[in-house]
Amino acid sequence: MNLPTEIFDDVVVVHTPEELGTDQVDEFEAFISTLEHTQIVFDLDHTELLDSDGLTSILDTYDAMRERNGDVKLTTTNVSNRKILEITQIDRQVEVFDSVIDAVSSFR
Repeated sequence: MNLPTEIFDDVVVVHTPEELGTDQVDEFEAFISTLEHTQIVFDLDHTELLDSDGLTSILDTYDAMRERNGDVKLTTTNVSNRKILEITQIDRQVEVFDSVIDAVSSFR
């Protein structure tokens, strides 16, 4: 899996795939492990399927980056994804922003 990324100084923005579920998690995690940055923004706007394995992968990445003195933040204007993050209470653990710019700026 090769995902589109953008780099803003020490922050990498990863545009997550259309589906982030059981079938994609291994490739997603392999891709994330190649990143040199520890400050990551996951842009979930174009992700249409986000299941429990996808959410677990995001949380595992969050924990791994925090152990390395980094952080993970999420962005989405996708109403379904925002609701999933609220229902699962992931939005209480990982900061969620409406825009990539706001998420990147929050690292400063």
